[in-house]
Amino acid sequence: MDFRPSWRPGHAPALMVIPLGLIVAVCVVDVLSPSHIHLGPLLVAAPAITVAFAGARMTALMGVLAVGAQVLIGVLRGVLSTANVQAQIAALVVVSTLCVAFCVVRSRRERQLHRVRSVAEAAQSVLLRPLPGRSGPLRIAGLYLPAEEEADLGGDLYAAARTAHHSTRLLIGDVRGNGLAAINNAALLLGAFRAAAHRQATLPRLAIHLDAAFRWDTNQWREEAEQDANEDFATAMLLDIPDHEAVVHLIACGHPPPLMLHANRVTTLVAESSHLPIGLGGLLGMTEYDVQTFPFEVGDLLLLYTDGVIEARNAEGVFYPFAERVPEWAKEDPEELLRLLRDDLLAHVHGHLNDDAAVVAIRRLAV
Repeated sequence: MDFRPSWRPGHAPALMVIPLGLIVAVCVVDVLSPSHIHLGPLLVAAPAITVAFAGARMTALMGVLAVGAQVLIGVLRGVLSTANVQAQIAALVVVSTLCVAFCVVRSRRERQLHRVRSVAEAAQSVLLRPLPGRSGPLRIAGLYLPAEEEADLGGDLYAAARTAHHSTRLLIGDVRGNGLAAINNAALLLGAFRAAAHRQATLPRLAIHLDAAFRWDTNQWREEAEQDANEDFATAMLLDIPDHEAVVHLIACGHPPPLMLHANRVTTLVAESSHLPIGLGGLLGMTEYDVQTFPFEVGDLLLLYTDGVIEARNAEGVFYPFAERVPEWAKEDPEELLRLLRDDLLAHVHGHLNDDAAVVAIRRLAV
């Protein structure tokens, strides 16, 4: 999300016509009006309007012009020395000064926000790295939509790794909760995946490693009496896609099942058994994970997603019809499909998501 200051220099000159026109109109009408009509107080609107699109200097300039216009009206009507006109001039000076002060404070806060945004963008690039556009015979694209407009990263995550066995491994997950705690746990899970995905011999061993690493790190500093093993966990989907075999292997850990688009048909890849979320498997002493295998042929499109997509609701409470919409874009490139999906999803919720949402699109090409 780009930082956009409230005042954009390219737009200010055109908008300056509004307060300038107001000052000119008030001067002309006030001078030509009968003596009992006084429009001078309307000049206070000029610096007040300028605050909306300009900085401190232009606001100060407009305040000076408004005060000058009030003095000119007083001179031309011969009432400059009256208490009424002098009070109007004093009020203009006070209001203009306050407007300038507001601009200065706003500019400082915008600079601080810009610095914070820069740090957040740097953190995002480190934690949620862009997925590779190509991995073996796969075309891959990822989409992340934060629920909070000013956030770039939350509890949803995805990652990919290339193995020495000519396959691609992927992770998509959703960490419980939100805020800094969720970001910390998302970073933990991503780091554990990146460190082990390429060297664990099998997908079940990778799942065991992630569960153990997640539990150990989230619990290591807690006092035994205060420890709550159910506090931190993450739903996840682990996948292994071989280069030279038209299948996809997956392990579901409490995560929504992927969608497979084949010949304009949508199939939900529901695993026969869904394991506990990452971080909870050790509670039952889980040492085995079942791997499910599904066909994944050339031209097929695989969609991984978090519950923020299927649980997105509009103002009427209607859930986003994810499985019904995606077939319309089945022939699109993964990046283009996710662009269309993003626009359609945000239009459905009128730009306000209730939860973070992430989607990964994978198309198998000919080797």
